[in-house]
Amino acid sequence: MTPRRLAASLAFVAFVAAAPSLAQDAPPLAERTAQTDLPLEGPRAATHIEHASLSISVDPATRSIAGRVLHKVIATADTAQLQFDLDPRYRIAEIEVEDVPVPAADWRNPDGLLTIDLPRAMRAGESALVSIVYDGTPHVAANPPWDGGFTWATAPGGEPWIATSIQGEGCDMFWPCIDHSAHRSASLDLLVTVPDGLVAAGNGRLVGEYDNRNGSRTFHWQARDPSNYGIALQIGPYELAERSYASRYGNEIPLMFWHLPGHGEEAERLLGELADQIAFFEETVGPYPFGDEKAGVAETPHLGMEHQTINAYGNQFRRDPLGYDWLLAHEFAHEWFANQLTHATLNHMWLHEGIGTWMQPLYLGWARGEMFYDAAMWENRKAILSRVPLVPPDSEHPDYGDAEAGWGTDIYYKGAWVMHTLRTLVGDEVLFPALTEMTYGTTDPLPGTIRPVNRTTDDFRRILEAHGAPDLRWFFDAYFYQAALPRLEVVQDGSTLALSWQTPSSLAFAMPVEVRVGDEVVTVPMPGGRGSVELPDAQTSWQADPRNRILMQDDAIDAWRTAERRR
Repeated sequence: MTPRRLAASLAFVAFVAAAPSLAQDAPPLAERTAQTDLPLEGPRAATHIEHASLSISVDPATRSIAGRVLHKVIATADTAQLQFDLDPRYRIAEIEVEDVPVPAADWRNPDGLLTIDLPRAMRAGESALVSIVYDGTPHVAANPPWDGGFTWATAPGGEPWIATSIQGEGCDMFWPCIDHSAHRSASLDLLVTVPDGLVAAGNGRLVGEYDNRNGSRTFHWQARDPSNYGIALQIGPYELAERSYASRYGNEIPLMFWHLPGHGEEAERLLGELADQIAFFEETVGPYPFGDEKAGVAETPHLGMEHQTINAYGNQFRRDPLGYDWLLAHEFAHEWFANQLTHATLNHMWLHEGIGTWMQPLYLGWARGEMFYDAAMWENRKAILSRVPLVPPDSEHPDYGDAEAGWGTDIYYKGAWVMHTLRTLVGDEVLFPALTEMTYGTTDPLPGTIRPVNRTTDDFRRILEAHGAPDLRWFFDAYFYQAALPRLEVVQDGSTLALSWQTPSSLAFAMPVEVRVGDEVVTVPMPGGRGSVELPDAQTSWQADPRNRILMQDDAIDAWRTAERRR
């Protein structure tokens, strides 16, 4: 997802003319639908959607949709029911199981959990085809992409311009699905019907475009291993800029940018940036995960989102003194860290946002030099709040939108700084091979053999240790499971500096500290969270962590933030 702080700093004013809402009397979003990644239990945990075929017709005039989903469902345990997540605002017209209609009395969806009583119980390992026909007026996004739903806008030429953004709420905002990060279909057929003159840019590969001879066209997309919230509708009077990228792994990757009329030159410029970013990622992490489909971007009336192989882009082609488009870079990083490596539950969302955010300074250092890396990391550092743990307990469901807690901010910026600090501790020779294995499940990923993986924070620790890192439980406990940042206390007694780490963790924080002594830099080991260094004399100047490589409590930042609030 796009980081809210950076987005706000742009004072974003879209060049769209939003049409008056036709959904002012629509019901409020159901409590269940407003949440994503609710625990898998009951029939939702007893089935897996192997393949989804989603046909959806979008009517801009009435701001409504009509859809039919055909699921191939496999029972992973004996079950007498099927359950799918679906916003209860939709009218369900028909449900069939194996082509046999299910009586209306045998299904219900009062709260967003569609429950279907099967005519015959399924045994573990059995499969069934389930068809659900539905229609209605989808929830309109109040502040996309952070508060999600549909965005109905108007392009500069007067044509409808439509986009979905549903990460915070989930796939059930517009189609029946199992809304959980750990649930992923092996394949998807997405058929989107729109009025003539519009284009539906979708996930995966375009396998057909059909003139329905009734004033509408249907675009048929096929995707493998789609992430649930990464499935998107992005519709407009699009033109296409495209080129091919020769990967270091020997495959050709289609690069495609669906843009509004008149934006072709700028779209071509960003395709050049996209090619450069692929070169960086493939050198640093591994192959682009979806090279058999495409690396795609669609211009949208909201700021951005990491829709798989069709990233939403709404940054208006703004120039940046750092020399890159931060929005394009951030969303594209999610092809690796969200769409390929997916968190096992929402509590581990920093794996998407923190690592993805760290990739931006890392790319700048690779492309333009270390000063650019340091400048970007300093901006990130100022945004860290650290009021709640970065990884909440499994029993808690984190609230991305709770500005006071700041979890929805820290998963970006604190996550990036933890990676920055971890690199200092374990070194590139451990971190980057571990990151590759974390992302692909192997240290030797090859195009054509890549499939997405689900990970937790503790998976990352175990993989790092397997690659030669020391026991990292103290590091992970301090940064991920405690709220307060470690504080470094330094006391000078004559020519002796005594250093100690203070953290709320019960495990000693053993992070070594670089200290500049005069014009030399020494590394002070901190076993048990304590260490010392001798100065040549009491007058010798010194500085702890002179390269700012450790995430620690900084009272100056807190004082600045307090002063800014009072202004």
